[in-house]
Amino acid sequence: MSGIVLSKGIRNNLQQLQSTAANIATTQSRLATGKKVNSALDNPANFFTSNSLNDRAGDLGDLLDGIGNAIQTINAANNGIQAITNLVKSAQSTAKQAIQSAPTTGRLTGSGTSAATLTSSTSLTSSLGFTAGDTITVGDGTNTLTLTVGAAGSYAGVTGGGTATQTATVGSVQDILDAVNASTGGTSNLKATAALTSDGKLQIESVGSNAVSLQTNSSATNASVAALGFVGANGATALSATGTTNASRNTLSAQFDQILSQIDQLAKDSGYNGKNLLSGDSVKVTFNEKTGGQQSSLAISGVDDSSTGLGISKSANSFQTDKNINDSLNNLSNALDKLRTQSSTLGSNLSVVQARQDFTKQTINTLKQGADNLVLADQNEEAANLLALQTRQQLSQTALSLANQADQGVLRLF
Repeated sequence: MSGIVLSKGIRNNLQQLQSTAANIATTQSRLATGKKVNSALDNPANFFTSNSLNDRAGDLGDLLDGIGNAIQTINAANNGIQAITNLVKSAQSTAKQAIQSAPTTGRLTGSGTSAATLTSSTSLTSSLGFTAGDTITVGDGTNTLTLTVGAAGSYAGVTGGGTATQTATVGSVQDILDAVNASTGGTSNLKATAALTSDGKLQIESVGSNAVSLQTNSSATNASVAALGFVGANGATALSATGTTNASRNTLSAQFDQILSQIDQLAKDSGYNGKNLLSGDSVKVTFNEKTGGQQSSLAISGVDDSSTGLGISKSANSFQTDKNINDSLNNLSNALDKLRTQSSTLGSNLSVVQARQDFTKQTINTLKQGADNLVLADQNEEAANLLALQTRQQLSQTALSLANQADQGVLRLF
């Protein structure tokens, strides 16, 4: 067709029609796809930049799933802590109820006008007048613990644990308390506990219905024994008392142990999607798509909120002594402090993760909007362009027809 000769007017109008048709095709494509940049051929810089922004938005969107799981894991742990806190408070109530029930144990409490006001650091030799080598024997009718008076700092634990005859060297009132209490419970046989009363008197108490006795050797001076608060306990004479088992305390002790069992089960059930922050699991929350040193993340450490992890032991000696109950109450108080601290830490972590979740969502929107600004077409503008192009096309077709008629005028000359 290259041999066909067109007049200048027809050729110009034809070129204009071809250009207009190409523009109409481009505009129609933009209206159909909604984009002004559909491939790298349209605008390489905008195309690849938009893809990069969309890729990052996609990566952050993938991370939102992990962030959402972390939030639910924290919520599950926090719910568990609240429930465990309620159980600990219930155990407190049970222990307090037990201590209000009068103990029926045998008790030997220091008394008398010559009895000294004792403290844990009171020396048996320099303060009470005992002589090194004197002995103080605590018994329960079957088992004995013989305490030999020595220098300050001489206590090194109890020997013969688990047998009927145990011994220890003591230099202070605190050593007596430690030795007696170390000889009771577990594999030890002595059924007695020791404590200082609020007015500074030594108190030896039997466990349950067991008997309790205290006796010094015959060479111990009456003044020393009187200062300890147990007149008449030296020589061949032993002071003794017998108790009976308190049924109410037995029942409350069983209830207390059942609550601890529920605490253990609750801690195990406080997980989410395979992660349990109350059973020692840790969670790492990743906030950006980077790796290595440029990665933003938060490590949430797990804790052990079982009764053992919280430092709560089962009721000792069926709560038959006030000391056993007070020990449990102290453990429960410490456990509540731990739980409050853990709840505060989880709350802080939750606030951080939620803030990062909101920030990530906003960043994704920003990235997507930026990517769209680079490639999306303005539908209103493109519709107006199409209408203008169609009008121009019609005008060009009319002009082409007029040019063609001008060329045909030559034929009239013949």
